[in-house]
Amino acid sequence: MRKSTLLLTIILLTCILQPSHSQWIPYDETEELAQNASHPSPKMRYRLIQSRLLDKNEIWAAVSGQIRGFTEEEYQRLKPFILGQDIPSMQSHIRAGELTCEKLTQWYLYRIFKYENDRDKALNCIIAINPEAVSEARERDRNRSAGDHPIYGMPVLLKDNIGMEGLPTTAGAAALIKNYTPDAFIVERMKEKGAIILGKTNLSEWANYLSSACPNGYSAVGGQTLNPYGRRKFDTGGSSSGSGAAMAAGYAAAAVGTETSGSILSPSSANSVVGLKPTTGLLSRSGIVPLSGTLDTPGPMTTTVTDNAILLSAMCGEDSTDAVTKDNPKNIEYWEGLERSSLKGMRFGVSKSLLSDSLYRLTVEQIIAQGGAAIEFEPERIVLERFSTLLSADMKADLPAYLDRYASEDIEYRTVDQIAAFNRLDSLVRIPYGQTIFDGMTAMEISNEELLLLRSKLHSDAVSYFEKPMTEHQLDAVLSVANRNAGLAAAARYPCLTVPMGYRQSGEPVGITFIARPFDEVKLLRMGYAFEQATKLRQPPSQ
Repeated sequence: MRKSTLLLTIILLTCILQPSHSQWIPYDETEELAQNASHPSPKMRYRLIQSRLLDKNEIWAAVSGQIRGFTEEEYQRLKPFILGQDIPSMQSHIRAGELTCEKLTQWYLYRIFKYENDRDKALNCIIAINPEAVSEARERDRNRSAGDHPIYGMPVLLKDNIGMEGLPTTAGAAALIKNYTPDAFIVERMKEKGAIILGKTNLSEWANYLSSACPNGYSAVGGQTLNPYGRRKFDTGGSSSGSGAAMAAGYAAAAVGTETSGSILSPSSANSVVGLKPTTGLLSRSGIVPLSGTLDTPGPMTTTVTDNAILLSAMCGEDSTDAVTKDNPKNIEYWEGLERSSLKGMRFGVSKSLLSDSLYRLTVEQIIAQGGAAIEFEPERIVLERFSTLLSADMKADLPAYLDRYASEDIEYRTVDQIAAFNRLDSLVRIPYGQTIFDGMTAMEISNEELLLLRSKLHSDAVSYFEKPMTEHQLDAVLSVANRNAGLAAAARYPCLTVPMGYRQSGEPVGITFIARPFDEVKLLRMGYAFEQATKLRQPPSQ
């Protein structure tokens, strides 16, 4: 009896100290889909939640060996040193001996498994895990030095259109599910500074440029990303939805997204995190699955402005294979001096058309209370005619160029036409929402001369939209909400920073967006930091 009692106790303790399930078991989602069928937003009337292509147990196979022996007790003990802490705070805990890079990495992996293996809490925001993350963390512990970059030893997640050696880069698409590529240029820069790439996040397939009916956060590979502030209730934003949801859920120290037009700003706002869409050309796009070579840029997504500045600096560098980075600013320690930031004397353009938004209006009042000047203006009415034509023309040329240069040899599909044809062979699995954008792209024709003229007109119109009020009123930045004005900022190639500004009565997060002139990232980060510290509005998701 004593032996059996002891054995039962050991089994019970094992169950208590480990995540509740050892493997993922696909479930019947019929009821969940039926509940969402009447959602007020048509794009949240989901047809699928779980991926039909990705076996989550393959992800857990990469996790299980790395967290063997890491218990629930240890997870809870370390939580105060990690959850809700910014990167400088976690580095101070490491220096004090309260934490190590190894334990930090294991803690995040354990947390991912704990929640993403629970059907009632899973966000479907993780596509792949680096099987060497913990061994790399141990190496960082052995080689720490006083002069390390703040990103050193910090686990970072990548949107799954960014190349990382050893893991596939799928852009969420069935056609690229086995696409193994080298590290993207920005990943090389992060690794040089000691970052640990923890894994890959889900995204809106093909950076939200596959189908006009596709929900934000859905991909054939990853399934439907859900918002931690309201699973199946609130939109995740797109296309860097996995990065936004993962940061809100506390799955990494920082994450990287990409933006063409709103794809960092939208999910950052929707998930109550800080997102920076840098000036096009500040960061390299080499090794990243493209949408538009004219407008694309990667950018940092974090829970604080300080962490955003740290990750931005870790990715910078001039890339000889990406011409737009030539002569760009580099070796800037964007996090330095943030604590001295102030809104006093800064001049902000306030769009009269947005003042009907109560949170925007309150934010303007808070900025004024901190010494900033708010100048109301009536935005010029500009329609970016044929904006989608530019995106389609760019992708039709840029995607084959990427595939020729970076894709695995066994990737058969090398053009948009070939990928569209491949999708049609099994539309229920590969394109359950159709592929209206891809189909339109295959039929589109535009001459090089016409495309050059279109690029020039869109750029000049968008620059005019911002420069007229900025020059007339001597503005430091224009204030917007979430990803409104994202298309104009993209076409103008102006940087944008979104910072949490509160929550709707429903609990849905929303961000204030600062838009500045090209390469004004230092100014953006300082105004964002000053606003963040003065208001401290971000709250983690309660569930």
